[in-house]
Amino acid sequence: MKKHLLLVGIVAVGGLALAGCSGDRTGGGAAAPEEGGEVDTSSMTIGVAMPTQQSERWIADGDNVKATLEEMGYQVDLQYANDDIPTQVSQIENMISSGANALIVASIDGTTLTDVLQTAADQDIPVIAYDRLINGTENVDYYTTFDNYQVGVQQATSLLTGLGVLDENGDETGEKGPYNVELFAGSPDDNNATFFWEGAMDTLKPFMDSGVLEVPSGQTDFDQAAILRWLPETAQERMENILTIIGDTKLDGVLSPYDGLSIGIISALTSGGYSADDLPVVTGQDAEVGSVKSILAGEQYSTIFKDTRLLGETAADMVDALMHGDEPEVNDTETYDNGEKVVPSYLHESTIVTADNYEEVLVDSGYYEADELK
Repeated sequence: MKKHLLLVGIVAVGGLALAGCSGDRTGGGAAAPEEGGEVDTSSMTIGVAMPTQQSERWIADGDNVKATLEEMGYQVDLQYANDDIPTQVSQIENMISSGANALIVASIDGTTLTDVLQTAADQDIPVIAYDRLINGTENVDYYTTFDNYQVGVQQATSLLTGLGVLDENGDETGEKGPYNVELFAGSPDDNNATFFWEGAMDTLKPFMDSGVLEVPSGQTDFDQAAILRWLPETAQERMENILTIIGDTKLDGVLSPYDGLSIGIISALTSGGYSADDLPVVTGQDAEVGSVKSILAGEQYSTIFKDTRLLGETAADMVDALMHGDEPEVNDTETYDNGEKVVPSYLHESTIVTADNYEEVLVDSGYYEADELK
């Protein structure tokens, strides 16, 4: 990302110019309103394509987007593809043929939607990429997500804090280790996984170079650490294989980029002889109920909370602005180059959650009821 900053900045100028033209795209054969004009939202349908219902996180995302759009008066066609790419393509095709006025897409594989989004563009249907960047096409108008590089930094920081290498303020404690850690990455077909990895590795590498951290398996490349489709069972199998490779070497920490993977990793560790009292420091992401409970039980150490309510509101606000002939608000025009354009984006912040602050972050904010986490 940093290596291509100059190129990204140049392309961003063109991206912004294109973005300024996207406000009069209302799709579905609807007439383009004047800027800030009144529209009958009840006559408009927004297609929302989500990747899977196998993760509680994506169920919450779909519900949030749907509820927010319906509060604005829109009809909503919400579909889940259960991590099957042809199914998602077919669902989007059906949304287009049914007269959708705009699309919000959380892709399964961000490289596989080029043809179907060309069909959307041919009918002037704007496309919002939701949390996962859609790559290889000019036909994605806006993107809303979290600062995914920073999420990776937070995951690595929480690992270092759990190990005692950093204190609660992020300052080095002087601990020299060496601490044995293993590294996991997300799905290689998810653009976010690379950002998580880069943020984490940029944070961990100085400690790996100095010998404070060691990776007993030697598997330090993204391709070695990646877990296709973010499947917990795949993470569990890889962790089991690593335990076989490293033999009696005791692990002190595991970098995990997602709560579902963390559950599989912990399952492999407990099956491999680790007890609740000597489990390594295991990170995560998404603050799923099961993993928050695991944190409170002293198993998983941390997770990264991304308030999907905010993400849903931003996606809906982007659509609503476009339907009214306005330009959606963005706060990043440099980072997310999809290979064809820099996609104007709105990034939200995330928060490290541990047993020490879960109540303040998750319960007091109203994201969860206290009883849900017992």
